[in-house]
Order: sequence, then structure tokens, then C-alpha cells
Amino acid sequence: MQIVEKSGEGLSRVFGVTVPVADLNSALDARIAEITPTLNIKGFRPGKVPTAHVRRLYGKALMSEVIEKTLNETTQKVLQDNKLRPAGDPDLKPEGDMNAVVDGKADLAYEIAVDVMPDFEPVDPATLSLKRPVYEPTKAEVDEALAELTKQNRTYEEKTGKTVRSKDGDMVVIDFLGKLDGVAFEGGAAEDAELVLGSGQFIPGFEEQLVGKKPGDDVEVKVTFPETYQAENLKGKDAIFDVKVKGVKGPVDAKADDALAERLGVENLEKLRELLKGNLEKEYAGASRFKLKRALLDQLDTKHDFPLPPKMVEAEFAAIWTQVEQDKEAGNLPPEDAKKSDKKLKEEYRKIAERRVRLGLVLAEIGRANNIAVTDQELNEAMIAEARRYGPQAQQVFDLFRQNPNAQAQLRAPIFEDKVVDLIVEKAKVKDTKVSKDELLKDDDLPAGYGDDEAPKPTKKAPAKKAPAKKA
Repeated sequence: MQIVEKSGEGLSRVFGVTVPVADLNSALDARIAEITPTLNIKGFRPGKVPTAHVRRLYGKALMSEVIEKTLNETTQKVLQDNKLRPAGDPDLKPEGDMNAVVDGKADLAYEIAVDVMPDFEPVDPATLSLKRPVYEPTKAEVDEALAELTKQNRTYEEKTGKTVRSKDGDMVVIDFLGKLDGVAFEGGAAEDAELVLGSGQFIPGFEEQLVGKKPGDDVEVKVTFPETYQAENLKGKDAIFDVKVKGVKGPVDAKADDALAERLGVENLEKLRELLKGNLEKEYAGASRFKLKRALLDQLDTKHDFPLPPKMVEAEFAAIWTQVEQDKEAGNLPPEDAKKSDKKLKEEYRKIAERRVRLGLVLAEIGRANNIAVTDQELNEAMIAEARRYGPQAQQVFDLFRQNPNAQAQLRAPIFEDKVVDLIVEKAKVKDTKVSKDELLKDDDLPAGYGDDEAPKPTKKAPAKKAPAKKA
């Protein structure tokens, strides 16, 4: 085998590899000898099939196996002999007539193009200084959360009297029958249905036509099904519902007392308030961590400047730009982006792609230096948690994750990222700073140089779904 380095500029390397046809044919002979004893071919006793006959029947298929194995082995040899750490899968480009190679009449010649990982010294986490914004929930916020809980657990009581009429927030008890062009359609009828007016449970326009009605009223409700409605036969169709109002009930908020707590499975009201406060603390702690992590990533970004693997940047940018084009087509671009040319947007999003790749490499290097790894248990727990989001299909999703290394990698990456971030935060100098609730929850601005320069902008959420370090 002959290996020649054709180019080595920056982080890109190109090697030319030639494997003599004699070596390929020798490997083919060995493969034929390996499988011949196992063959059962009509007209021959087991293990007695002539080699020449096996070659005629299976020669090309076996040579294709030999070539694939040779490509894998020689590529690994090139990387190992040259002590290269690839930044992605190498690109292999065959040269010459591959049909002749499969026929065993020509050398296997191909190019290996690979981007290598940059050599850099990551910042020492102990030298970093970070501020962690913190906010504690107030008694008023706990009271507000408790009040909202009582609304969610409200009951409805029958309204009585001659002047009873429904209004937003009331519950009406109705029978209804839906028709298209005078013909009832499947799934369009119900009896004693309970509907809270203003809740948005029914299609647009339905609930509004029942406001101001009293028990005993017959109402003809005219609606148009949305174009996005789940039933194909109803999308965009005009329909009429014959509705009989059988009762009107008014909302009665639950009382914030021990009885409510017990109904919710909590010992008493005091314990319920503690739980609500704990939920708020958890929410604010998550926001605090997000802010701290953002500040950390900003520091890591500014403290490192090294060449980036071109193909890695291109892959990240391509993922971002695909989402930008989809958002543009759907009219979902942020207002500040909708006014810009594609050229300007590409410049900005390419910077974001470069930032993501840079941060991914930095976190990966810090994790490697500190022997950070994602355990099988952590990955398994992540697969279970993700699968549960799919309800009845949870088992199918879990099996997909178990069988798909790429799917596992998508879950492994954020776990690795969080573990590295936790390591850095543990070693860095972190100062807790009390802030207001608004300060804690407001959006951050982009770092300088990642958007328009004339003034700070609201956070541009890069459309690719992965966080920066997930490319590690």
C-alpha cells in the first residue's frame, strides 16, 4: 500500500492511497477460502465446491466486501500513522475505474480528505470569574400561585332564576348535532356536553355564539372548520350545529384551605404553600443556571481564538440556514431578520455557527482533559425520559434509541455539556448577585459582533436545534 500526503493546509488534510490489485486479489482468495466450507450449492457436496465456481458465483460481491473493508482499514491506518484526530468522518473519493477494481484488474486508488482537530490550550476554569443572578420568590408570588391553583380547581354550580344567561367563563351543558350541507357528519354530535365558554375547547366561533343564551334555548351555530383541522373531510368546510342549551353553570373558585390541599393529595394548606414555593424556587434556579451558563459560554468564546475545522462549520451553518429558510417561507422570521438581505443574514448566522463550533470544541477539550464521560445509566435515564414524552408510543421510541447510535448521540451531547459546565462552575470563582425577577427572566442580548453593531438587539435564537456544545 502506498500513502502520499497531497496537501496539508490549515486543518485540512488530503492523502492519496493506492492498494495494489495483487493485495486485493489475495484478500479475495482468503475470503473465498473462508466461506467455501460453509456453502451448500446444488450439485456439490458440502465443503467440496470448487474455488473457481465460488469465484464465478460470488466473486464480485465478495470483492466489494474486500474493497469496503480495505477502505476502512487503510483510512484508519492513515489517521493513526499520522497521529491525526479527525474533526468528522473523512471523505473518500475513488479514483480510476472502480468496475475494473471490482473485477480484480486494477489497483484501488482513492483520496482521503479530512479536517483535523485544532491544537489549543483551553482556559483554566479556575481563572474564570462569573456572576450568578439569584432571586427568591416572595410571599405575594406564593399567594398568586395559590390563587391560580384555586381557579384551576374551581367547580361549577347551576344558575337559577328567570334572567339567567350565559357569559364568558360560564359552563353550558348542551346537546349538539353538526351538519355539512344538511347532512350529519361522523363525530359531530354529543349529548350533555359540558363546555366552558371562552376556554377555546371548540373550534373558533362556536363558543362565542353561545354567549347570552339561557336554558332551553335552541341555537343554530354557524362555523368554518380551520384549514389545519385534523379531520381531512372537515378542513375548511362550513358547518351548522343545531345546539340545545340544557343548563348554565357559574364558576365557583375553590377555597384555599386544608380541604383543597387534601383534595390535591397534600397534608394541609401549609404543606401546599411549601410545595408551591418550592416549584417557584426550582423555576428561578433554572433561569439562574441558564444565565450563568450563558455568561460562561460568552467568556469561553472571547477567551479562545483558534482555527476551526471548515467542514464542521459548514455542517453547523447548513443546519442553521435550513431552518432560517423554512422560517422565512412560513413567515416566521424575527422582524429584525425579515428586513435583512440573505447576504447579511448569512454573515450573521455564519458567525453563530462558528461560535457554536468553537464552544463545542472548547467544552469537549475541557471534558476530555478532566475525564468527563456520560455513563450508560445516565444515557439510559435520558432515553427513558425522552420516550415518556411520546405517551403510548414510549416503548417504540425507547427501542429506536437503543438501536440507533446517532439518536443516542443526540441525547448524550447535552448531558456531556451539562457535566462539563458543572465542572467549570465548580472550579471557577462564582459570585451570587441578587437581582429582580424581571432581570432574571429577561432575554439576553447577543454578544458583540453576532448581530447588528449599532445597538444591542434582543437575543437572536439561532434556529438550529442544538445548543453550542452539543457539537462536541
